[in-house]
Amino acid sequence: MNFNNYKNMFMFFILTMLCFNFLDVSDAIDTITSTQFIKDPETLSSKSGNFTLGFFSPENSTNRYVGIWWQPHFTILWVLNRDQPLKDSSGVVKISDNGNDLVVLNGKKEVIWTSNAPNVATNSSSKLLDSGNLVLLEGTTERTMWESFQHPSNVMLPNMKLTSNKITGEKVKQTSWKTPYDPSIGSFSLSVERLTIPEVFIWNENQPYWRTGPWNGKIFTGLPYMTTHYLGGLHVGDDGEGNVSFFQITSDTVGLIIYNLSSEGNCEEKWWDEKKKEWKVTWNSHEMECDVYGVCGHFASCNSQSSPICSCLKGFEPRNKEEWNKQNWTEGCVRRTPLQQCERYRNQNTSEDSNADGFLKLPMVKVPDFADGSSLTLSSETCKSQCLENCSCVAYSYDADIGCMSWTGNLVDIQKFSNGGLDLYIRVAHTELDKEKNMKVIIITITVLTGTVIVLACAYIMWRRRTNHHATIRSDNAIGELSQVKLQELLLFNFGKLATATNNFHSSNKLGQGGFGPVYKGTMHDGQEIAVKRLSKASGQGLKEFMNEVAVISKLQHRNLVKLLGCCVDGEEKMLIYEYMPNKSLDAFLFDASKSKILDWRKRFSIIEGIARGLLYLHRDSRLKIIHRDLKPSNILLDNELNPKISDFGMARIFGGSEDQENTRRVVGTYGYMSPEYAMQGLFSDKSDVFSFGVLLLEIISGRRNSSFYDCDSLTLLGFVWIQWQEGNILPLIDPEIYDHIHHKYITRSIHIGLLCVQEFSIDRPTMAAVISMLNSDIVDLPPPKKPAFILKQNMLSSVSPEENNDDF
Repeated sequence: MNFNNYKNMFMFFILTMLCFNFLDVSDAIDTITSTQFIKDPETLSSKSGNFTLGFFSPENSTNRYVGIWWQPHFTILWVLNRDQPLKDSSGVVKISDNGNDLVVLNGKKEVIWTSNAPNVATNSSSKLLDSGNLVLLEGTTERTMWESFQHPSNVMLPNMKLTSNKITGEKVKQTSWKTPYDPSIGSFSLSVERLTIPEVFIWNENQPYWRTGPWNGKIFTGLPYMTTHYLGGLHVGDDGEGNVSFFQITSDTVGLIIYNLSSEGNCEEKWWDEKKKEWKVTWNSHEMECDVYGVCGHFASCNSQSSPICSCLKGFEPRNKEEWNKQNWTEGCVRRTPLQQCERYRNQNTSEDSNADGFLKLPMVKVPDFADGSSLTLSSETCKSQCLENCSCVAYSYDADIGCMSWTGNLVDIQKFSNGGLDLYIRVAHTELDKEKNMKVIIITITVLTGTVIVLACAYIMWRRRTNHHATIRSDNAIGELSQVKLQELLLFNFGKLATATNNFHSSNKLGQGGFGPVYKGTMHDGQEIAVKRLSKASGQGLKEFMNEVAVISKLQHRNLVKLLGCCVDGEEKMLIYEYMPNKSLDAFLFDASKSKILDWRKRFSIIEGIARGLLYLHRDSRLKIIHRDLKPSNILLDNELNPKISDFGMARIFGGSEDQENTRRVVGTYGYMSPEYAMQGLFSDKSDVFSFGVLLLEIISGRRNSSFYDCDSLTLLGFVWIQWQEGNILPLIDPEIYDHIHHKYITRSIHIGLLCVQEFSIDRPTMAAVISMLNSDIVDLPPPKKPAFILKQNMLSSVSPEENNDDF
């Protein structure tokens, strides 16, 4: 064989290898363009190779469908033409001739399915992402015009959002297959409902079939047995545009988790075992009979550990005893004794009666459907009294994370658990109350309280003896004053243990410097993380401010207020111990160029709404009316999920029942956030906090500090916002990190609300209740704002009293 033959063979080998490589590349395409399409049996693969788009036929069927499946183990995750099957293998998936839509054609080149993208575009392309999401992209900007995640089938993938719109009622929901072998839309659907207190429902046509119970910000309270995979993975949130979303996020350490809605209405959580290359069912919605919605009828509870599983609530009896005994519970139960208190009202008998209606506690349950969330901000005691005063109220429940829930009408779908759930209080006539049980509770309570008082008295005497050797008269007075706020109700921390927890208050544990002293991070011996506010001896905060903070915050309980764990008084040392907030304060994010990117518009709106709800609780819904007087970004702490918590109550003032305004000769607070009537006249009211909230809202939207924002005309941030608003030019007001044209009208509305809050005269400012209604669009038409106070730097600075921050107030 001569040299030329060898040369030809070598060239043939090279060309052959190139062809194989070319075929491999062409088989691995992830995009459909105007010139690149797929036809049966060709496929499209995501970049990672885990997801594939192609043609398939279900078992026992000759119909052809276009779907997305999990490549490592053939699992159909999404079906495109589920109600328009192809009858043969001649199907094609391509970009439409006008370049605007993704379409499926049959053998006759007829369009049997189209994406119907809402926006007109040309030269579009469709791409299968590594998330399993099929997107239609506009040719020039690559803006997403349509995506499969907005049109779910029977499987929910990570980052796929199921949404319900509060205003339009539009829903993005999961829908089951008709049968295990027919992908067309079946009888069951899964969606987000009850948007004030969100829950996830499975529906059988138009009838509820299963529900999660209320979302408390971390978990669904009606799912106590769900595995740990979902803790921190499932989320429910409001995007600030009226959409309440339910979605899941999984980490690389956990792996892929999907939620599959079967044709029988059962939702299964499946986890991909990467080692064994198989799916494992880790949870399903219908493990027990009690999981079926309302299986026991009205005013009854279901307990899967009991036999029979259904029982009437205390004070109620079966509506149809014969059917009930046959275990046909559909007719439910009825009240055995009418509510006496309401009967007196109906008969116009208002005389006092010691035998008033009461509540029976039903612990650890999935609370009934149709909870009324109009009074979420009420305290536990107010929640109870409000229900008792309303003859239509038949039950209430209070949860620290959710708030006050109440029910009128029939109670349905109550499920009893052995752990978890919430406590439900059922309203019954006095004669139905379990007197013996209540008497035992009273005896136990008195015994415990008596013992506690004796122990505390002994501890107090021993403490006095020990501190008399080194404490001053002033520290003795501190304990005397602390007793006025029932110090025994707080946890007293030992100074030595706090020193150990904070590494002797080492600088490496220092979280920040407050107005009255440093704050340290501490770790107790049991691993609990705490924040220790150590009063500086040289600071302006003396006993009054310390006592004030203890007195105020010890009486408060709300999801948007920081929680006081206890205090420590040891000689001259005075410390407050709070729950630890890992993300520190809002200003650490808002005014930091890198961290501010984490706060997108949805998160910022959530923070604004949370602060507003916390203030409303202080002003109206707590047992005491409280004015904070020092609301600013550094006094807003952020938890793990960046939820806001109002802190630092050293300046707060408590109002009596009929008081709504007070005057002080000593003005305390931070300039830039003080209302004009407070800064210049010493007058403060709830409208003073509204002013501070307005400044804070505008800072959150703009990402700029009011106290240090001055342009060439010496305008404050308020002045700058006002002038731009007057000129109809709001873009310069908005932090570029959060601006998106789809959020424009919501951001504009929020700026409008902020300007209403910072109006010069307090009478013009809205209350916090009105602010929340405005934020939630309950009040549609907003009044035009009037000129704000302190639009110039010199006006703001000259208003600050020389006695500001004095400790005598």
